[in-house]
Amino acid sequence: MARPSSMHVAVVGAGIVGAAAAHFLAAAGTRVTVLDASGPAAGATGASDGAVSVASKRPGPMMELARHARAFYGQLEAEGVFHGLFHRRSTFLIAQNALEAELVSQHGADLAQAGERVIAVARAELMNRIPGLGEGVTAALEIPDDGHALGYQITSRLLQRSGIVVRRRASVSEIVVRDGHAVGVALAGEILSADAVLVAAGIGSAHLLNLGDILIPRKGQMIVTDRASTGRPAIDGHLMGASYLAAKRGIVLDRSHIGLVIDPLVTGQFLLGGSREDNRSDHRTDAVTVSAILRAALELYPPLGARRVVRTFAGVRTASRDGLPIIGRHPHVDGLVVATGFEGDGICLGPFMGESAARMILDRPLAADLSMLTPSRFARAEACQ
Repeated sequence: MARPSSMHVAVVGAGIVGAAAAHFLAAAGTRVTVLDASGPAAGATGASDGAVSVASKRPGPMMELARHARAFYGQLEAEGVFHGLFHRRSTFLIAQNALEAELVSQHGADLAQAGERVIAVARAELMNRIPGLGEGVTAALEIPDDGHALGYQITSRLLQRSGIVVRRRASVSEIVVRDGHAVGVALAGEILSADAVLVAAGIGSAHLLNLGDILIPRKGQMIVTDRASTGRPAIDGHLMGASYLAAKRGIVLDRSHIGLVIDPLVTGQFLLGGSREDNRSDHRTDAVTVSAILRAALELYPPLGARRVVRTFAGVRTASRDGLPIIGRHPHVDGLVVATGFEGDGICLGPFMGESAARMILDRPLAADLSMLTPSRFARAEACQ
């Protein structure tokens, strides 16, 4: 392994994970080239909500990793890296009928088991803190230690602090491998030599790594409203419907493909989301889905009826076949590290996963056990079939 000061690493993908990896590699003295088919945060990172949330994660490894990742945000904020970008805020898990209340209660128990603070909020107190909630709200839990950060701002800050200029419109067509070791990447008319390669290109990772049957595009449509307040969030916390929890836990509550969140932005606007549309990679929004999101949001929080929709947009998240991210060393190619498949958890996990990928490249110990996320798990599973 070359010393960091003599290494050159090619990072494919300038989303939040790639930017974080580049930042920490550069901080270790490594020369880094970041390449992106479009530009920084142009994919899922720039088309997402900003939930740095443990509350939204399914029980097990994802919940535990989210706790590490959220703590890492706090650490970087305290160190000044994320100053002004990461804000603590509560997440409220909301139920609107008995079935949803049972799901929220179970999810709260799982969060508590993982070590998370969980507070049952009586309806009267909830209505006092968030006036105007729908009459159908039957139960709520508060997760007080969550946070918020906008992915494109975090990406920009990490690149800015590391002094890295992204090579835009640099589509990588191939990982160059010699004698079982990654030695660079191929672009149009160019081979960029490198001592190691990190592929963190979202759904673009599929063709580079032959993961077309493992990575799944999952489209999400979202809505942004006008301002309900100026210079501060309009309500005291992030509202998460039980439909969102059900989607994360693989539970079907109804036939809708909407997992509802109502995200109060620091601008005073609301971000409303979102759909979960498997095997869709287009960026179009449609009236049927947008209307479904609006109906669900208005039922949960009727004051949204006074707001105007100023923008709708769609992003394509990258999910994996088993629902877990893929991060680790390539099982057959030395010097090649993979970090993809974060689906809707990329903003929360991104800085921590990027720092972990940097540690892998530098052959340094990891801050958490990521063995369950290794790319080799798919090869092992297929070998057993």
